[in-house]
Amino acid sequence: MFTEEQIPELLEQLTLEEKCSLLSGSDFWHTQPVERLGIPALMVSDGPHGLRRQAENADEMGLEESVPATCFPTAAALASTWDVALLEEIGRVLAEEAKTQGVGVILGPGVNLKRSPLCGRNFEYFSEDPLLAGELAAALVAGIQSGGVGTSVKHFAANNQETDRMRINARIDERTLREMYLSIFERIIERARPATLMCSYNRINDVYSSENRWLLTEVLREEWGFDGLVMTDWGAVHDRVAGVTAGLDLEMPSSRGWNDQLVAEAVRIGLLDEADLDRAVMRVLQLVFRYHRKTPEQPLDFEAHHELARKAASRSAVLLKNEGSALPLPGFGDVVIIGEMARTPRYQGAGSSQVNPIHLDNALDALRRRHSDLPFEPGYPLPDSPAAAFPAEELLRRAQEAAAGRTVLLFLGLPAADESEGYDRQDISLPAEHVDLLCAVRRVADGVIVLLSNGAAVETASWQDDADAIMELWLPGQGGGEAVARLVTGEDSPSGRLAETIPEKLEQYPAQLNFPGEAGEVRYGEGVFVGYRGLQKLGNRPSYPFGHGLAYTTFEFSDLRAEVAEVTPETALGEVVLTASFTVTNTGGRRGVAVPQLYLGYPVSSVGRPPRELGGFQHLELGPGESTRVEIRVTRRDLSFWDARTHSWSVEPGRIRVEIGASAEDIKLSLEADLPAPPRLLPLTEWSTVTEWRRHPEAWEKLEPFLASFGEESDFFLLDLPVCKLPLMFEDTLTFDQLTELLSEIRTVPSVP
Repeated sequence: MFTEEQIPELLEQLTLEEKCSLLSGSDFWHTQPVERLGIPALMVSDGPHGLRRQAENADEMGLEESVPATCFPTAAALASTWDVALLEEIGRVLAEEAKTQGVGVILGPGVNLKRSPLCGRNFEYFSEDPLLAGELAAALVAGIQSGGVGTSVKHFAANNQETDRMRINARIDERTLREMYLSIFERIIERARPATLMCSYNRINDVYSSENRWLLTEVLREEWGFDGLVMTDWGAVHDRVAGVTAGLDLEMPSSRGWNDQLVAEAVRIGLLDEADLDRAVMRVLQLVFRYHRKTPEQPLDFEAHHELARKAASRSAVLLKNEGSALPLPGFGDVVIIGEMARTPRYQGAGSSQVNPIHLDNALDALRRRHSDLPFEPGYPLPDSPAAAFPAEELLRRAQEAAAGRTVLLFLGLPAADESEGYDRQDISLPAEHVDLLCAVRRVADGVIVLLSNGAAVETASWQDDADAIMELWLPGQGGGEAVARLVTGEDSPSGRLAETIPEKLEQYPAQLNFPGEAGEVRYGEGVFVGYRGLQKLGNRPSYPFGHGLAYTTFEFSDLRAEVAEVTPETALGEVVLTASFTVTNTGGRRGVAVPQLYLGYPVSSVGRPPRELGGFQHLELGPGESTRVEIRVTRRDLSFWDARTHSWSVEPGRIRVEIGASAEDIKLSLEADLPAPPRLLPLTEWSTVTEWRRHPEAWEKLEPFLASFGEESDFFLLDLPVCKLPLMFEDTLTFDQLTELLSEIRTVPSVP
């Protein structure tokens, strides 16, 4: 094995053909070795929520034959913990398991923004909010890489649907792209320095991600300082030569030498600069050196890993509703379990993240370990489940009979076929047979507690009144069954908070006007108004808002204070500008987790901004009566919007609203403060309006004398008029020659970012 210091020497020894071979896989899961120089193959593996290493005798994809590993909750579930420390701990365990299998790089996490709840892969992504997604994913990446295993953060970028994902053209304005879709990756790079990024299949504004120089070089490397490797999603190459030029390093999987030959020939004929090829080869060699594993590590404590998976499942659960303190259960005397998902759990998503779990809990067994006589009825069939042998009508009848006069633990959710990599959902409804079952047992039961298993938000508005309590379990991984038992009995207290809105109906999302697009193109016409931002802007109240989650105790927030520093042109983007402090008190009788959320609002802005947007959060565990002082810091960057006219992050002076909430709708504390900052000065041209000239003191001083004849009329009559129209429309103002002279003078006047 070579050393990192030897990489420049190795580069000189490689033939052109060997260099080109290093830029593609040797098979589905390994990079290409060069044995004569001691360059080994590096193994990569799927694994966003558990290692999916292909067994030796499996097919290339190995979807059903991966080596057993700990299956943690999916990203949608982990995001609901709002717990960066837990995510980092899970990352360290993923690294341990990867090393024992010789895996150098885990292909994940997936961090694409949840633009629409219909995306079939939403179970694998974190949130509809870029700050929350970025902070949690960064913690997971940091945990994995602290164990000496690399990550490949995916899918870069704007891969927000499965429909036509191989070629769809995402039409996105620069502000939206920067603030919503790229900022997640930027935050992860800043916080955790991932080893690699995986580029997406789709086009962005007509250019495929795999050959997009603006994305892969100008933004990623030159602006953000990313020094790792960029690989493709599997089969995402279109023009390999253009990709190398743009900043794409590694093609996966193997192209069986085809693209290697094209790259070599491009160098020979001068179509590709060999310096670009060498840069890509250097990054591959650095990745191999840093993350190649020869021998397995020490044996693993899979029991401890399972306990962590159980803990994560418990922390992921969100208690949406709890009328009359239906939960926790006071006992099992009159309880019946209904729903096949209690016995045949839906615990993970389908596709490339599918894990073969070392152990799998189900809720039925876990509950019966506490009360062996608990009755059970499946209520509905699931494919390949024991209930599939019975007619649906019989299952429904038996369930209703069993529910009579009892408290029902009702397990509902989405079957595996309803959401997966490769296709999007058609609606956000529960299956009709699940809703029918709820209606049937509600008529005869004393109480109904709904326990949901699904990878993305489902509509609850049409049936939630029939449930006394609703707990969203998501896809909880292999420890989900025991976690459910502990939650419903009160051994654990629910602590999850929604990382995505549960709407009353799909049509509340502005994105649905343009999802999933047509004729090979999808327009992101909603702009920055994604998720709760869009719902609040339109005045649409959801069933359960972003950030919502109940506990078995209560919390009080008090004494909000804010310190705001002046923003100057010298203030760095990462510098803290606003510090909010407040007190959180557990006012109930049980230990529990509070997740106070800081939201920012801008009462007056020159650009469209949401009523509120997440600016920070904390995860706190407090005992009964316990209080703590919380401090949340906000940077200049987090107060900024992307100014498409200056192509920079801009902070506007004026009032800023600081809110502390238990959710995006449940605001507990609020204040307004002055945000001192330079005026937003745009570069002036002949097409700049009179108003834009007035905002710039030095420029206005030069233009104002020419408008003196208008008197006060200029305050309203000329405001939106481009200055180039003045010579045409008003003879007594400036001439074209005078305008030309003015413009030459003001071009030397600096603008303020």
